[in-house]
Amino acid sequence: MNYSQDSQDFFQQVYQVCREIPKGRVTTYGAIAKYLGAARSSRVVGWAMNGAHSQAEPVPAQRVVNRNGQLTGKIHFSTPFEMEEKLKQEGILVKNDTIVNFKKHFWDPSIELTL
Repeated sequence: MNYSQDSQDFFQQVYQVCREIPKGRVTTYGAIAKYLGAARSSRVVGWAMNGAHSQAEPVPAQRVVNRNGQLTGKIHFSTPFEMEEKLKQEGILVKNDTIVNFKKHFWDPSIELTL
């Protein structure tokens, strides 16, 4: 197996975790990386999320934010406001590109899921 195949497998694992995030909840790049046993790979999770929109099975990419609850991935949506709009449709309030009451909405895959 070459590196690119390993990366694709990891990306697919990231997408599968994202699909498990319930509506109205969010998680972080780092929480996903930690859950997948790659705690120092939050940036790789971010790279995976860049391609989330091209997946055949939908990936709710709006539910993945940085460790401070900021919408750092918004540049990868169709418009600069799409990520925030999708979160608001799920009942999540966003102010200045940051989730209000982030801890209340945080979903930790290490607690909620088992490998």
